[in-house]
Amino acid sequence: MKLAPVETGHRYMTKKVTNNSNNIADKDFKKLSIQVSLSGLSFCVIDATENAVTLSDSVTFESENNPFETLNALKVLLEKHSITNQNFEEVIVIHRNNLFSLVPNALFNPNELENYLKFNGKILANDLIAFDEVENFEITNVYIPLININNYIYDLFGEFTYKHNGTVMIQSLLNSTLNKSSICYIHVLENQMDVTVVHQKKLQLYNSFNFETKEDFVYYLLFTFEQLQLDTEVVPLKLFGDIEEGDDIYNLCYNYVKNISIFIPSNKHHFHTKSEDKSIDFTLLNAL
Repeated sequence: MKLAPVETGHRYMTKKVTNNSNNIADKDFKKLSIQVSLSGLSFCVIDATENAVTLSDSVTFESENNPFETLNALKVLLEKHSITNQNFEEVIVIHRNNLFSLVPNALFNPNELENYLKFNGKILANDLIAFDEVENFEITNVYIPLININNYIYDLFGEFTYKHNGTVMIQSLLNSTLNKSSICYIHVLENQMDVTVVHQKKLQLYNSFNFETKEDFVYYLLFTFEQLQLDTEVVPLKLFGDIEEGDDIYNLCYNYVKNISIFIPSNKHHFHTKSEDKSIDFTLLNAL
């Protein structure tokens, strides 16, 4: 039976199921992390006994998909690697989109979820509005997950957790930042840039922009610096994700922001990799 979440705001969906495999040892020590967006998909499998990534893959769509096309692509990706026939101790789905709003906990009311999002995009009648708390930082992230993806994962594995990628990004960067001055982090994946500005180890801004050209990228970067009154000669700009030193975007950014570098984040559990893909997405690992 397919059981869709009927109460908004819940991050957990539970169901008692009999998994396809009877190997309990396999289930106890493997974790699955999946990231979904209308622009692409990625996943990784963790062997907790060896603290290692044993399998990972990703796919980028040529153009933005709709939710139904995204679901079909996810089915193909997971079936390609026989993920649907395995058992996992923990399954996490990360929803990556721009349909979110950060709310200070002091102002958060779970009965007002739609009002937090109504200026960020069109909300459909059948949309589920969910929320995550950014632990230890008094922030709640209100967002819209892809409910058809959740239902599919739920049918496959039973109980699982889902989060917004911004929740993982903010939590991870705030926990790892030691510098008390301002730092601007930009995570690049597909045609989306996630901008996080930390000042004195507190979140000053988190926002996400879709871009088509390197000029778009720099426009959003400079707009952020201008709005927050950040000095382009002083404030560090740390780029990570699908970008390298010498890329067109990197070189253009250097014309405007002088303290620029490629950021190499560590995952919080220090997983090493056995898979062929050495560049596993930041949020995939840090969501676990």
